[in-house]
Amino acid sequence: MTGAAGVTLAATGATGATATDAVAPGRPAVHRRREFRGMWMATVANRDWPSRAGLTAERQRAELLGHLDTAVERRLNTVVLQVRPTADALWPSPYEPWAECLTGTQGRDPGWDPLGTAVDEAHARGLELHAWFNPYRVANHTDPRRLVADHPARLRPEWVLPYGGRLYYDPGLPEVRDFVQDAMLDALCRYDVDAVHWDDYFYPYPVAGQSFADDATYRRYGGGFPDKASWRRHNIDLLVAGTAARIKAIRADAAFGISPFGVWRNVDTDPEGSDTRAGVQTYDDLYADTRKWVREGWIDHVVPQLYWNIGLPAADYAKLLPWWDAVVRGTGVELYIGEALYKAGAPAQPAAWQDPQELSRHLALAAAHPSVGGHCFFSAKEVAADPIGAMATVVADHYPTRVRPPG
Repeated sequence: MTGAAGVTLAATGATGATATDAVAPGRPAVHRRREFRGMWMATVANRDWPSRAGLTAERQRAELLGHLDTAVERRLNTVVLQVRPTADALWPSPYEPWAECLTGTQGRDPGWDPLGTAVDEAHARGLELHAWFNPYRVANHTDPRRLVADHPARLRPEWVLPYGGRLYYDPGLPEVRDFVQDAMLDALCRYDVDAVHWDDYFYPYPVAGQSFADDATYRRYGGGFPDKASWRRHNIDLLVAGTAARIKAIRADAAFGISPFGVWRNVDTDPEGSDTRAGVQTYDDLYADTRKWVREGWIDHVVPQLYWNIGLPAADYAKLLPWWDAVVRGTGVELYIGEALYKAGAPAQPAAWQDPQELSRHLALAAAHPSVGGHCFFSAKEVAADPIGAMATVVADHYPTRVRPPG
């Protein structure tokens, strides 16, 4: 099969062939038998799949298989499928309702098992299937009455807080931490998913002029902490460490990966931070001490979202890459880089993103950092459509054959 820009995209199978079998002209051979080559497939608001809510089961399945086939054609080896977009499920969960993105009605049985099918069909194609969960987001609105009547957030309204036009579970409540772990890890108990994956949402991103109303929870549980920020970080640490332990107890060969916003702290805030001036810092704004999770070995891999171009003054890809390389070095935690394929050719993006070579340059930079074990592209819709050929350029320059994922 031939993809965009005339790139041959033969499905050679995940045989572990080295990337020295073929290389782009003028590029050094890369001696790597295993490499992470992933794509995210977002289901929230039907971002990538299904293309719209309410499709027949047959059409949903056909679209899913189409995305998996595209991953093979692009010589990827991992699909990160969002299976719990808004405290609902893409499998028959005993904890939460069927996802609204499937039928258009939360709680309605779609007539098939999307996650089970995705696992089986991905493995049949030599792909890993990572199950992507959002721990605390309940809804992209603030009206609990719009949730299905038996939704846990309606049955336990004291668990839920509105903020920034959305509903969230309160991360400071121990019963919430227990519940969201039960709800997420049910999928790991039922299916042979290769990894549990979280993205960048912990405490919600700051919204100007609004406060996350967890004062009562802090008064109840925050004793012994110097301030609310420290307590909030502790709450997220408990969730990460607890989930890590439970994953290994359920199935030792399943990995745990997290894809945080790409800036831990700016150097002006902390001398150990990155040489950036980002408007958001995960440590301070999302209460997610992402560097600590790596150092503690609670996660198996980290996929920082380095969604900026080379040379961007506030957050330069070329400066963040070596910072993350240094963070993981010697920890045993794998480093894969999240790449903003969705920006390539987007009209609102700066000139760097109008160049189909931008992402290929990212991978060329990463090749010089030995701790970088691969890349993950956001997201499936752009992997397929590839409006300016940025993905095809990456394949041509860096993915001459299929290779196995790390592990």
